[in-house]
Parts: sequence; structure tokens; C-alpha cells
Amino acid sequence: MASSRRARRGPPDGGWGWMIVAGCFLVTICTRAVTRCISIFFVEFQAYFGQDYARTAWIHSIVDCATMLCAPLGSLISNHVSCQAGIMLGGLLASTGLILSSFATSLEHLYLSLGVLTGLGFALCYSPAIAMVGKYFNKRKALAYGIAMSGSGIGTFILAPVVQLLIEQFSWRGALLILGGFVLNLCVCGALMRPISLKEDCKTAPEHLEQNYVPETEKQDLKQMSICSPLIKLWPHECLCYCSWKEYDFLLMPGFMVLAVSILFMAYGCSPLFVYLVPYALSVGVSHHQAAFLMSILGVIDIIGNITFGWLTDRRCLKKHRYFCYLFAVGMDGLCCLFLPVLQSFPLLVPFSFTFGYFDGAYVTLIPVMTADVVGTSLLSSALGVVYFLHAIPYLVSPPVAGWLVDTTGSYTASFLLCGFSMIFSSALLCFARLAKKIKRTHLQSLTGNRALKQHIWTNGAIAYSVTAELDQRDAEGLAVDTNSYSNR
Repeated sequence: MASSRRARRGPPDGGWGWMIVAGCFLVTICTRAVTRCISIFFVEFQAYFGQDYARTAWIHSIVDCATMLCAPLGSLISNHVSCQAGIMLGGLLASTGLILSSFATSLEHLYLSLGVLTGLGFALCYSPAIAMVGKYFNKRKALAYGIAMSGSGIGTFILAPVVQLLIEQFSWRGALLILGGFVLNLCVCGALMRPISLKEDCKTAPEHLEQNYVPETEKQDLKQMSICSPLIKLWPHECLCYCSWKEYDFLLMPGFMVLAVSILFMAYGCSPLFVYLVPYALSVGVSHHQAAFLMSILGVIDIIGNITFGWLTDRRCLKKHRYFCYLFAVGMDGLCCLFLPVLQSFPLLVPFSFTFGYFDGAYVTLIPVMTADVVGTSLLSSALGVVYFLHAIPYLVSPPVAGWLVDTTGSYTASFLLCGFSMIFSSALLCFARLAKKIKRTHLQSLTGNRALKQHIWTNGAIAYSVTAELDQRDAEGLAVDTNSYSNR
């Protein structure tokens, strides 16, 4: 038993890790794909309850916001209780929320059941499952994440027409009830998340801890500084892992701070499109089935973006340039949003779904990879909780703001332009931060080189002086010999 608990030197990069990838794949289907498909209910909710765009858009906003806002809670339960228990609990909560939503009598009811309760359930599942993939893979991390995150695209491709069919056959209430049963599969996904112990995750303990002795003063310090000090155990021949206040030290890293700010703008730009693509398509004369098919196209191309970008950025030629690949993908999605208002027919909207879906899948795959590159694998679960937490406010605010702009201006142009510029600014911010870092590093290297040169001359000045004096003396002697020989002639 002790050997099974012994920490590994590094991720296995295979084995049960592929089951973890499969479990995360199903989690993204049941969470992100279902959340995207809520936009198909938008027109039904608006017609049934007789509300405007802005109020109806709050449903999708609250689901996304609750999912991301409670992501740190999911990481906390995963770190200190069990990833399996957290995902199973989340599946039960999400299913309960969808089932209760099928009995809704007002938008406020949907805000609480479909928004808060279902969103909370998704939060307990999403970030722990993604973090678990990072613990099992290192060399093929981007590819593993590409496969796992492709569940969002595959789920959207399959569920979008299915949900539309369910609405036509059983009304929106029956469709929500069936989705509630489908989301219970999250409990099965949770059972696949076998925990793994890595040496990188372990904290190095003081020497007296290794000798099974802890002074009373340090016991008090541990109780005050660690939220899980009662769980600390001393096991021979194993790592001594304990939780400390340093678990969130990465928040002060400059690289993570810049990434966090850019994610705020990126999340603001990407969210409204999934809410308003179907209503916008309907407003320009596209049929209901064609509008749902646009979401399906976006979903299946999202899969290709997940897997191909994950595979490409694992290659040697691009592995060092993942940062700029991420910037490029976010910037391209921003450009797609800028051009969307002039695309007013189904044949023109199809290429948009292809392009936006591909680059959306590309940068979504690289978010956990970039986060791991910044903070390391040992802090990945906590860092992803914070990263997805940062999505919360933009996800909450952007769809209602976009809906208000539609109600005010009477068109979708202002909403889509705002989304596009927000994503482009996110990409530009990271680009300028990387350039500034490179310039600073070059400047420091030049200063360090000059200092090292001066120090070398200073410390070896006596040797240089003696060598120079000796050479000068030899030259003088040689000149004297030549002069004497010339005079003798």
C-alpha cells in the first residue's frame, strides 16, 4: 500500500493518464457544451416569458459566471478532499439545477436553478478535471489538453441539433429535463479521476520533521499557517506534503498578473458570440435549423482547433512559441467578430463559424498549458481555479451589456465590434508585455556582462599589470641588444 502512495518522479505521460483524458473529455461535454447549448433556449425563453434581450441574456451569464466564479471552490475541494468527490458532487448539483429549471415559472426561477445551482455544479467539475490532466502529462501535455478540451466542440456539434429537436418534440421544459439526466454522467467521469502523487507537488519539510519530531512552537505555527494541518502525517520513505499559505504565491508573479488581465478582456469578448450567434442568424433570415447548424459547425471545427493546435504546439519547432500561438489565436477570433456584422446570409455565416470555431478551440487548449508554464505543475490546480474565476465577471457582464446595446441600437453591430476589439486588446497586451520583458532581459544581460567584465579586469588587474610589465621589459631588453649590435658594427 505504501508503494502505491509513493510519489512519482514525474508524470507518466500515458497509462491511466489516457483514461483521465477521456474523463476530462466527458466533463467538458457535460459542462461547456451544455452551457453553449443554453443559447438555443434563448428564443424560447424570450417568447415564453415575454422579456427583452438583456433580461433573458442574464440566464446564460449567470451560468457562465457561477461556473467560473466558483472555480476556486472546485480546486479547494479537489486539493483538500478528493477530485473524485468534488466532480461527483458537482454532477449531482448540476443535474438538480437543470431538472428544477424544467419547472420554472419565471426568469428569476431560472436565474437561481439554471444559473446559480447548475453553474455551481459545473464549477466543481470543470477546473479539477482539467488540472488532473496536467498532473498525468508533461511531454505531450498540449496534445492531451487538445483531446480533452475537444469535448466542448464535439458536444456542441452533437447536442446543438439534438437540443433543437428535443425542444420541438417535448418543448423547452422537456428538453431541460432530459439534459438534467444527461449531466448525471459527470458522476461517472468523477470515478475515473484516480489521484496521483508527484514529487513536484510535495513540499520540502524541515530536517526535524524528517526525524519525526516537531517542536511545540512550530506545531503552533503550522496550525496557524496551514488550513489543513490536521491532515499532516509523517510517513517513512515518502514525501511530507502539507498545505500552506504559499499555495497562492503565484498571484504575485508578474507573468501571471499580465496573463490574468488579458484573460479578463478575452473572456469579455468571447462570451456574447455564443449567446447571440443563433438570434443574430435568425434576425438576418436564417431558418431555425440552419441557425442551430451554425452552432454545430462551430463545435466540430472547435474540435479540430483543439487537437491540431495541441499537436502542433507540442512539436519542437513550436513548443517554445506557444505564447505567440496563443496570441495569434485570440487575435484572429477578435478579427472574426469585427467582420461578423457584414455577414448577413447563411453561406457567409458558415465560413465565420469555421474560422471562429477553429481559433476558439486553439486558444482554449493553450490556456491551461500557458498557465502551467507560468506557475508550474504543482500549483496548476489552484492557478486554474483563479484563471477560471477571472472569467466570471466578464461572463456575467458581457451578454447583458451586448443585449442592452442590441435593444438600444436595434442591431448587433455595436455588440460584435465591442467583442472584437476586446479580444484584440487582450492579444496586444500580452504581446507588448512579452516585448517589454525581452527588452528588459536584453538590457539586464548587457549590464551584467559589463559588470562581469569590469570585475574580471579589477580582480585580475595585478596579473595583467605584471604581464604587461614583463612584456615591456622584454621589449626594452631586445631593443638594447639591437642597439649594441648595431654600434659594434
